Amino acid sequence: MSSKLKVLQVIPKLGYGGAETGCYDLAHYLPENNCSSYIVASGGELLKFIDQKKVKFIKLPVHSKNPILMFFNSIALIFIILFHNISIVHARSRAPAWSCLLATKITRRKFVTTFHGTYNFKNPIKKLYNSVMVRSNLIIAGSNFIFSHIKDNYSKYLDLKKKFLVIFRGINVDYFDPSTTLETEEDDLRLSWGVPIDKKLILMPGRLTSWKGQEIFIEALNLVNKELGHQSFYAVILGSDQGRDIYTKKIKRLAEQYRLTSQLKFVEHCKNMPLAYKLSDLVISASIKPEAFGRVSIEAQSMEKPIIASDIGGSNETIVNNGTGFLFKSGNPESLSKKIVEVLNLDQSRLKSMGIEGRKNIIKKFNVEKMCFSTYSEYKKLLN
Repeated sequence: MSSKLKVLQVIPKLGYGGAETGCYDLAHYLPENNCSSYIVASGGELLKFIDQKKVKFIKLPVHSKNPILMFFNSIALIFIILFHNISIVHARSRAPAWSCLLATKITRRKFVTTFHGTYNFKNPIKKLYNSVMVRSNLIIAGSNFIFSHIKDNYSKYLDLKKKFLVIFRGINVDYFDPSTTLETEEDDLRLSWGVPIDKKLILMPGRLTSWKGQEIFIEALNLVNKELGHQSFYAVILGSDQGRDIYTKKIKRLAEQYRLTSQLKFVEHCKNMPLAYKLSDLVISASIKPEAFGRVSIEAQSMEKPIIASDIGGSNETIVNNGTGFLFKSGNPESLSKKIVEVLNLDQSRLKSMGIEGRKNIIKKFNVEKMCFSTYSEYKKLLN
């Protein structure tokens, strides 16, 4: 085997989610450290940004949960591993992980998995399916919350001889930097969203799905109006429903019911997320189920914006409560509304100091460079 490290990452699709951006970032970090970098995926929006001089992309239907297709993916991966002399295979989702497990067993290569979420397991068969993520030589948890979740629910599948550790996910703090946006761009986005110049903007990013807490947010806004009077703010719910038309209609009806239509705008997509954060005065993450990590909280802090998030999951690790942001009681609109009122009433000096501390927190603990370096270091240890 060549002494040069060759890493193949396998992920269902290269979209804009946390797992996908982490895969993308690591893939471009490795060549800077004299490693060969490969990605196998079925497609995705991030493909057009891949630097093909640095990263080799191979298209396979690894998003499929069809057992027959998963087996054929294993065969294809065996050929890829042998042809490119891959050293390490890193799977980031369950279906492709089963294909990778078989391929690495046959080729005798090192197998790495990253446990990105609290996968549902309503029965033993589903838990067995999920267990592939702890059958690797190196198991990476994206947060201490996920680390505890694995120990609590998958202990019988864990092999004490295998390495199991936390590597916090990270973001590009140079991209999420408040100094990089232009005032003219902010004005254009404000105009596009219809945000009044004299109103504070409350931003809630995230795909439209019930567990992300858009209903809780809308109910909280109604309570804020009762506390501060109508027209005291402008809010934007930013995210795609990804085909969940019924849920979108439900939350829009809820907004109409509370007479929020003149204060609340639904935006499906924003190509420039740092600009969206820069325009906002307050960012909300209202998930009613634990976030494995929670990129919104990280991105908001990096942009020096106050964040209010549910007191469950990864937010407990990424936010310094009352220091870099605020935690509210999950699923409780009254608790969220009180925090929103509190932040809207804070003076500018307090907001500025909180923003500075928030960015320091992210640079120190959740920088993408730190995530990539830690992963690369573990790859080297695994081979040695």
